[in-house]
Amino acid sequence: MSQVKELLFLHEFNTPCHLAILAESVGLKVRVLKSTAEVIQANKNAESFCLVPQKGMPLDSKGMPLAIAKLIGEMSIAIYQAERGRLAEEQAIVLGIQGILYSDLGMDLLLTGLKKMLNNELWYDRKLLSNTLQNLVKKIQPEIEHSINEESLAMWQMLTFREKTIIKLVASGARNKEIAYRLCISEHTVKAHISSIFRKTQSRNRVELLRWSNNYQAQFV
Repeated sequence: MSQVKELLFLHEFNTPCHLAILAESVGLKVRVLKSTAEVIQANKNAESFCLVPQKGMPLDSKGMPLAIAKLIGEMSIAIYQAERGRLAEEQAIVLGIQGILYSDLGMDLLLTGLKKMLNNELWYDRKLLSNTLQNLVKKIQPEIEHSINEESLAMWQMLTFREKTIIKLVASGARNKEIAYRLCISEHTVKAHISSIFRKTQSRNRVELLRWSNNYQAQFV
């Protein structure tokens, strides 16, 4: 188990909270509260895990309980009593919701999901997690590529004309002796240049330098 010491169930109705009763029956410490203000107050030691119902609660356009907006920065949160098809699961993942417990799950799965989340694991379908990650990567890919291109350009601008020439020769397969002959310099000087090139391109050897060269060959003109 994680450091969570108490489960807080937001339950604004006069009917029994069956999931809280189930959790308590297996030895988990639970408390059922009727408002977000009570939940926040109960979490004063920041050692609680809150479960917010979807059923019967005011929802946003994504099917997310509005109460979550007040609690998300305060503690770990999961959604329970959720109805399939009425909740944007990917949005829940992005918001940092630990998991979703659907109303149609059996007791065994409800307890398994609850225990997984208390151990800081996410409780979502694996395919959904994979698709969400792929979509996030697609969204930030242009920023990553822009950052890489800027870094590469900075490296390229740090190189001297002679170092750029040597990179081209190394990329063509020339060894130190051949490079020295073609540039009319000593092998010792070639080694010094290559050492400087490694440092400026953050390469540890010729293989990494060639990889760097191939990745950004459009700049080697």
